[in-house]
Amino acid sequence: MADNRQQISLAEIKNLDIVEYLAGQGFQPETIKKNGNDHWYLSPLRSESEASFKVNQNKNSWFDFGLYKGGNLVDFCLLYFKCTIPELLDKFSLQKSANLLPAVHFDHHEGLVDEAPLIHIISDNDLFRFPLKNLLVERAIPIEIAARYCREVDYEMNGHQLYAIGFKNDAGGYELRDPKFKRSSSPKDITTIINGADSVHVFEGFMDFLSWKVLHPEVPEKTFDFVVLNGAGMFERARPALAKYNVKHLWLDRDATGRGYTQYALTLKEGYADESTLYQNSKDLNDWLRLNAQVPKLALAVEIGPRGRLRQSF
Repeated sequence: MADNRQQISLAEIKNLDIVEYLAGQGFQPETIKKNGNDHWYLSPLRSESEASFKVNQNKNSWFDFGLYKGGNLVDFCLLYFKCTIPELLDKFSLQKSANLLPAVHFDHHEGLVDEAPLIHIISDNDLFRFPLKNLLVERAIPIEIAARYCREVDYEMNGHQLYAIGFKNDAGGYELRDPKFKRSSSPKDITTIINGADSVHVFEGFMDFLSWKVLHPEVPEKTFDFVVLNGAGMFERARPALAKYNVKHLWLDRDATGRGYTQYALTLKEGYADESTLYQNSKDLNDWLRLNAQVPKLALAVEIGPRGRLRQSF
């Protein structure tokens, strides 16, 4: 029997209005603030008595303050349904065919002012301040490795001058990390490090990329290319840049979102390889590095094996 369902893409799911989608799932906001822009819910992802799950309807994004997680509708559904991306696409394709998906009401967003903090970059310099260096030490990242790829960024937000470790993306924006917060300046984009290699290592965040560099000190710089997604949700954005590589090594997080995108990539049969089994009992590669930082001098015996894969042994 022919499959007459209407296929849906990840981009189409991301564009669905989150407020409308939650309403279709039976969730209504406890309160609405900031001129109708911020919708606060009892979290659909866990039990709570005070609303701490916020949807910014202007940005069409969500954030759960109890889990300290957020993102777009795809990110939410991976956590809510506990499914893979192929399963999610199948689910939404069935709903699309049955006309069960909420309509996108762009007029909801007209005239709404995005009140998210505006980050203005003032300067970037060599890493210097102690709190930032201490953060790197806590993450088991040597300063000399971080200094190759990161800058100390001074920025202004809400009238306050702040500073953070800055990792620049391809569009000129920064991923910003200090001991308390993770932020991004506009424009948001992936970061590519091109060395002319035929295989590439793909990381969810720059701390994982730096961790890989710590673990492989003897691998020549030009052996591989590198792509840092700066968030798992940027995977589709990165796919055109990844298409030219024969082998694509994935080092994504082991949480629901990271596993969802990893499993999705493997179904594409485009040369993706899941490297996260190394840290299968940790949240991500940096978490694994910190837990194993007492291994004598992190002495990994590294060989470049078939198809450019790394074989490691202690």
